[in-house]
Amino acid sequence: MIRTSLCDLCGIRYPIFQGGMAHVSDARLAAAVTNAGGLGIISAMSRDGAYVREQIRLARTLTAGPVGVNVMLMSPYVGEVAAVIAEEKAEVVTTGAGDPSAYVNLWKTAGCRVIPVVPSAALAKRMERAGADSVIAEGGESGGHIGELATMPLVPQVTDAVSIPVLAAGGIGDGRGVAAAFMLGASGVQLGTRFLAAEECGIHPHYKELVLKASDTSTIVTGRRLGHPVRSLKTPYSRNYAKLEYTDISAEELEALGVGSLRKAAVDGDEKEGCYIAGQIAGMVNRVQTAAEIIEEIMAETEQVLRNAVNFLV
Repeated sequence: MIRTSLCDLCGIRYPIFQGGMAHVSDARLAAAVTNAGGLGIISAMSRDGAYVREQIRLARTLTAGPVGVNVMLMSPYVGEVAAVIAEEKAEVVTTGAGDPSAYVNLWKTAGCRVIPVVPSAALAKRMERAGADSVIAEGGESGGHIGELATMPLVPQVTDAVSIPVLAAGGIGDGRGVAAAFMLGASGVQLGTRFLAAEECGIHPHYKELVLKASDTSTIVTGRRLGHPVRSLKTPYSRNYAKLEYTDISAEELEALGVGSLRKAAVDGDEKEGCYIAGQIAGMVNRVQTAAEIIEEIMAETEQVLRNAVNFLV
């Protein structure tokens, strides 16, 4: 059995987080992942405090284990959501799209573990100084908003830069990826795309179908012109967006094209106007499984890979 410092920090059996994905990571998926031994995370998205409170309380009815919440710091409701998380005493808070320093003391006073997503060693060090309990080093292979560095060079530089536990994210879809993350110095991993094919994931069936049909070249990065690149599956929407970036269309018009696109994909299954977030490991996802089956399979693969590693020593 594999157990790391992250398991003790968060009260989980396996060092696996389920990523906070907008319109994907709800209470039911989060509870299923927690019940399977990982850490399930609810995505706060750009929703208000009432929504987040409702989701946390629903998750509490579905699992006796820890519950995490992912906070998008650019949300107009971030202050309200931060307060609700503290009031509901979510065990873990992960953050993205900004610096959570203004809320760290609030969350830690409430007993929350604070674990920001970071795209660089410099930000990881800043988060450690701010009081973060751990950080998630996310490489550009991941789905959604991405940084410049890939996971392979990012994770060891982050683990060298901080003394707190580090999770690796981006480009990890099976036990081989988890074992590699451990060898890079990580204490755990965060997976997003693999859980899109979980039975408990409530996305539109067409979204799951696109993930299951994906190959190694099925993702595309758009939004570089706007300064916030996003990785998603190649669809009529994303291909059209990529073409428009190289025209004289204004930045404001480009931004407007993205409004509501995540919901149109996850909820409506609309390829023409929906952005189907997925990472580069989408081509490795080929069947629907329960969250428990996904986690058990990944951990069994990880143990086997690590045991076989001694065969390289002579």
